[in-house]
Amino acid sequence: MSQPEQAPPLDPVINVDDAPEIAQLKGDGWGGHFKRLTPSMAPGGGSLGVNWMRVPKGRSICPFHTHQIDAVGTIDEVFFVLSGRGVLRYGEDLVAIKAGDCVSCPAGTGKGHQIANPHDEDLIYLAIGHRDPNEVCTYPDTGKVLIRSLGQIGQLDPRGYMDGEPDQPRIFNLISEEPS
Repeated sequence: MSQPEQAPPLDPVINVDDAPEIAQLKGDGWGGHFKRLTPSMAPGGGSLGVNWMRVPKGRSICPFHTHQIDAVGTIDEVFFVLSGRGVLRYGEDLVAIKAGDCVSCPAGTGKGHQIANPHDEDLIYLAIGHRDPNEVCTYPDTGKVLIRSLGQIGQLDPRGYMDGEPDQPRIFNLISEEPS
């Protein structure tokens, strides 16, 4: 019996000039351009990701957000500014950032973060983070929640723990349907 043909492994080395640049733009203020610099990580079982980000004047790549801590505390993000200037919103603070700055955003602090470029030249930085399929992010400005494992982002409707549950737990109906 022959083995199914497997795709060749992705090269672990990629040059930023060879990585395809992907544009994600929305309206006049959102989005930018990025290059995935670690395409071989996920297929090989890795969970760390590095993206090269280019943010034009007057844009922010993503909304102000927080990362909840996972079981091993690894949903941290780090940004390393390669060129240009920008502004980091970190919690209640606004911080000027420039080439050579390294920004640390640990998960589980409850402090949101966001980077914007109000300057004339493009802001270029590396975004480094853990890619957890069970990640949960919150968006304090809008009240949204991302639950990656469900593939959903939305707003929660606060409910009591037992709200919506029937008077008789469904499990008892299932038990009575089972033959003895």
